[in-house]
Amino acid sequence: MRPSKFMVLAGVFAICHAVPAFSQETLPEVTVTAANYKYLKSVNGQDVAVPVKRLQRMAASYDIRNSDIYEEDYDTYFISFYLPEGEILAAYDKDGKLLRTAEKYKNVKLPAAVSKAVITKFPNWSITKDVYLVNYFDDGGAKVKKYKLVLQNGTKQVRVQVNEDGEIS
Repeated sequence: MRPSKFMVLAGVFAICHAVPAFSQETLPEVTVTAANYKYLKSVNGQDVAVPVKRLQRMAASYDIRNSDIYEEDYDTYFISFYLPEGEILAAYDKDGKLLRTAEKYKNVKLPAAVSKAVITKFPNWSITKDVYLVNYFDDGGAKVKKYKLVLQNGTKQVRVQVNEDGEIS
């Protein structure tokens, strides 16, 4: 049985009208900004431990204006963030801008540059304790980013400070 020309034309007509016409629609421009991107850019290193990153992201994304303690009368707010591995004391202005932090993390995974520097300078020593300190200031960035380490070799102990680039002081 051959389809008639009428049936073919009807089918083509139905398909053409069933499929919506495609047009290009221009949407309004969207700008995505992080409230405290300057802080994250300043404190984030390439090889920073996961708990450090997690706590720093919490501090950067915290919105003081949605807090129960927020009142427009105050200029500065101090908020503490805690994890078992560390803590941050952060100061925010009334608009939610992060002004400064004091951060302390204990026994976190060390960056490769720090581990390599310690192994090179102290080949027979083991790291028994580590503390990572960060101080951030809005007008100057991260001023302090250092690791305080306790090394042990038998009964001997030594304390060293290492920056994030592996420079021992």
